[in-house]
Amino acid sequence: MKYHFIDEEFPYTGEELSNHWIYKNFGILGDAVVGFVGPCDIDKMRMVDLEDVLNDDQIYSTRMLNFIIEIFDMTLREGVILQRLYSAIIQGKLLDILGKTGDIAIRRSGDDLFINETKKLSVSICTVSPTSILMHVGLNIQSEGAPVEAAGLSSELGIQQIKPLAISCMKTLAEEWEDIKLCCCKVKAVV
Repeated sequence: MKYHFIDEEFPYTGEELSNHWIYKNFGILGDAVVGFVGPCDIDKMRMVDLEDVLNDDQIYSTRMLNFIIEIFDMTLREGVILQRLYSAIIQGKLLDILGKTGDIAIRRSGDDLFINETKKLSVSICTVSPTSILMHVGLNIQSEGAPVEAAGLSSELGIQQIKPLAISCMKTLAEEWEDIKLCCCKVKAVV
């Protein structure tokens, strides 16, 4: 899996959750994760989480760290498992940065991350395209203006260096992915 941080800031609209978006825009072919910073505002027509659509939820953030992940040759169930692994990776990285002081609790529930039980730090979705599994993971940088009780990397956690956090998370995911592939290759079948 390749990974890349995009220095240019631009919005996440949901349009980016499409097959080969990473390849078409950044020339990265194959399994990949890219990260970028920008606002998040998803039109109802672009929402892929039907629960959000039926609940008339709004997905919005004034500034978010966004990740787009595309994996080929994978089922949707495997994609959801990888999505949850990535949420756990991000949770671990944040705990490493903040230390285990007990002042701030970071809780993972499924693919969502919460600060001090109720403040939502992340949004995440995994879906399938004709050729691949696609994921969006977004972490609020600022919590102001969010449609739910939210937390932000900078506003609540005090993390100002977003790019190093993004690269660390993507690098760990890529290493886990490569290790998983190797583990699948090294075992013999049992009969």
